[in-house]
Amino acid sequence: MISIAQPLVNKKEKELVLEVMDSGMLASGSYVNNFSKNFADFIGCDYGAAVSSGTTALHTALLAAGIGEGDKVITTPFTFIASSNSILYTGAEPVFVDIKEDSYNIDPEKIEAALKKDPDIKALLIVHLFGLSCDMDKIMELVEKYDLILIEDCAQAHGAEFDGKKVGSFGDLSTFSFYPTKNMTTGEGGIVLTNQEELHQKAAKIINHGQSKKYSHDILGYNFRMTNLAAAIGLAQLEKLAAFNQKRIENGEFFNQNLADLDWLTIPSKAANKKHVYHQYTLRVKDRADFASYLSENGVGNSIHYPSAVTQQPYYKKLGYGELSFEVTEKVAAEIISIPVHPALSNEELQKIVDLIKAYK
Repeated sequence: MISIAQPLVNKKEKELVLEVMDSGMLASGSYVNNFSKNFADFIGCDYGAAVSSGTTALHTALLAAGIGEGDKVITTPFTFIASSNSILYTGAEPVFVDIKEDSYNIDPEKIEAALKKDPDIKALLIVHLFGLSCDMDKIMELVEKYDLILIEDCAQAHGAEFDGKKVGSFGDLSTFSFYPTKNMTTGEGGIVLTNQEELHQKAAKIINHGQSKKYSHDILGYNFRMTNLAAAIGLAQLEKLAAFNQKRIENGEFFNQNLADLDWLTIPSKAANKKHVYHQYTLRVKDRADFASYLSENGVGNSIHYPSAVTQQPYYKKLGYGELSFEVTEKVAAEIISIPVHPALSNEELQKIVDLIKAYK
């Protein structure tokens, strides 16, 4: 079976993990500090605070931005549930806005419609889905026009760019996930980035029990810290991220060139001003169930990200969101299917995937 995802962890990661183990300092420490700085530098931000997961990064970013009880935050219904759950954690209210059909990212025109309808909306939490940037020119215009707090969820977009600028460097705060299936991993982990010192200092307190120094707790905080063990893996992975992304891009381009002429499927969209880092290579197929079975039966891993709008999840229906309708999200969710694009794929495996897809019809 050609796996849908495959973390590439080898000698360097093992050496650094053993180095941490030999040091005796397994919890948060200098490795976490170094990883936080190095990753922030890579994205182009002044400050970074590594945390235990992408979800805790989102929760921290929202709290650091001052989002709380009664606030309203626009976000997308087509994403992993952690994005909107993190808004709920703070006591705030998610306001869902539909996506663009070509990019699967939140639609700026529909953002503005929501803002005109409800002037009390305080913040915007966007998701750069599948490795492709949102339309940041239009979004930044809205941020300035309506005086919004902007938080970027970059869990699937490590190194993606808009007009030559990396995603994660646009907003007041941004977050990344380092789950094993991401473009780089720390095992589990995440990070909060910002260019504002005050926000960074607040985030640093939130993730460490609200303390600025030992046993001096200024605010309500949590234990969201990353460990040195995770950071050691991250330091090694970060050195390889550019190469990982380049291989993903090459694999994505191979599929683009070989599948573009098939009239029964839709390949991912591209734009000249966006660097797509292909966290997922996501197709759209009308008869998805049969196509997925065909791929699995012939040894090609596949997955569906995501089979429904967040608002259709049982918990969100209990909150009253189930009555909402999002035409584009619902259409896309019924057709999308992702195939392997990770950097561990061999040329033979890439060709096998293409040949199998071409032989389907």
